[in-house]
Amino acid sequence: MSQTVSLIRSADLSDVAQYAYAATAPAEARLIFFAGACPLNLDGTTAGVGDYATQAGKAMESLRIALTAAGAQLDDVVNTRVLVASSKQSDLSAAWAVVREAFGQHDVPSTLMGVTVLGYTDQLVEIEAVAAVID
Repeated sequence: MSQTVSLIRSADLSDVAQYAYAATAPAEARLIFFAGACPLNLDGTTAGVGDYATQAGKAMESLRIALTAAGAQLDDVVNTRVLVASSKQSDLSAAWAVVREAFGQHDVPSTLMGVTVLGYTDQLVEIEAVAAVID
């Protein structure tokens, strides 16, 4: 677990959520704001066309690569926003299950949102993140 990010929970809030309700990072931490990680293959095609879970997995892979390039890792993430192009709760749940599993014990505060459309052809999932590291 990151030595920089502190996850915050409260017994006064529902424990149904599968994530911490807040996170903090010390003042000396460098914040890294990531563009939405998309389920794109290296050639620009969309991976897992029609499959929410596969696209979430590819988006998480893309996020990991971006984190590494910025000198961070999943445990340094302080917040995510998971966008799913669907109005069906089951589709959101399919994507969320993959994201949640990827973060493991680092149950970062997150927002899961159903949206109308995403930017790339056949894109169903996008994951935004903010990380904090101490250099």
